[in-house]
Amino acid sequence: MEFSQHSRVWIYQADKKLTDDVVQQIQQELDKFTTGWTAHNNQLKAKGEVRYNRFLILIVDESQAGASGCSIDKSVHFMQNIGQHFNINLFDRFNLAYRDDAEILSLPRHAFEDMLKQGKINTETIVYNNMVQNLAELETKWEVPFKNSWHIQLFRDLVVQ
Repeated sequence: MEFSQHSRVWIYQADKKLTDDVVQQIQQELDKFTTGWTAHNNQLKAKGEVRYNRFLILIVDESQAGASGCSIDKSVHFMQNIGQHFNINLFDRFNLAYRDDAEILSLPRHAFEDMLKQGKINTETIVYNNMVQNLAELETKWEVPFKNSWHIQLFRDLVVQ
């Protein structure tokens, strides 16, 4: 399926790296969910994917049918169930992800701040902006250097020069 660059995107970040086996199971659940996902009885053109064994991403191309409040509530409920079933937290907005060489790690806010103060995370460190809104932003503004992300606004005073 082709998806418009304007397709809506929701990113849920796991609080830990998922095993390949768990990723496979979650992908099956995502496929099942998106195949049956509707808004006002209209099938949504949707897909779900797991990236880097850590991020669960839902994409809806609204050129066919728009995601409604009820359909978005269904997706949130689905993600809550995934979290419970696999014992992962997908709703901690202060669990911040960053790239350390080839590995993607995440830390609670206070530990992330400590890494900044120590210079272990700096302005060039790749961070993840899970607040992107559409497919175009997912491709261009999701994985960005710290200095180009929303993180710099919040943590500017902690960056070691």
